[in-house]
Amino acid sequence: MFTGLIQALGTIKPLGGDSWQITCASQSSVVIMQDLAYGDSVAVDGVCLTVEEIFHNGFIATASPETLRRTTLGDEQTQQRYVNLEASLRVGGKVGGHFVMGHVDGIGQLVAAEQTASSWEMTFTAPEAIARYIVPKGSIAVNGISLTVAAYEPELSQFTVAVIPLTYAETNLRYLVSGSWVNLEGDILGKYVEKFLVPGKQHLKTDMVTPAFLAEHGYL
Repeated sequence: MFTGLIQALGTIKPLGGDSWQITCASQSSVVIMQDLAYGDSVAVDGVCLTVEEIFHNGFIATASPETLRRTTLGDEQTQQRYVNLEASLRVGGKVGGHFVMGHVDGIGQLVAAEQTASSWEMTFTAPEAIARYIVPKGSIAVNGISLTVAAYEPELSQFTVAVIPLTYAETNLRYLVSGSWVNLEGDILGKYVEKFLVPGKQHLKTDMVTPAFLAEHGYL
């Protein structure tokens, strides 16, 4: 589990087979490497990978064909730019973003990025697999970055996020151009709500979720 707060930038390259080398490229890489151990999880552009080998400024992990099909890691465009890195959340650690699982729901595409007086407004497409979890002011992970949805246009299958200058400068968002592909993960809370409320996915019926029911279960 992760929080969506990027700790370092890195690069990724294939080593043959399912093996990939991830090299930390920024000065803040000490946050990733200081206590990295075999078997640890690291989010690479929002994709949870398991550390199998460690070297002085990076690690080697396996990305299966299924992972490469569902994410941008196998895309040549991704391999030519920096990837976002975040070590897994430790028990007792701060959750500054939102709970990010590292399980990508789908791939989106940058439509436009516009600098404003106080932030960057970035608009992305979203496939149906994730669009149903997008709500204004809700959370979404873009390349592993915890962001807040500023606007959602369901008829266009697009959403917009406002990115503060620090996040823009310290992540790979600044390297994206119109048409760039990104990994998207919806908020895990939305997935559980859907499971409870959508007919056929759970025995709990919609008409059971009343103010009294929510109060009884600690939501009010």
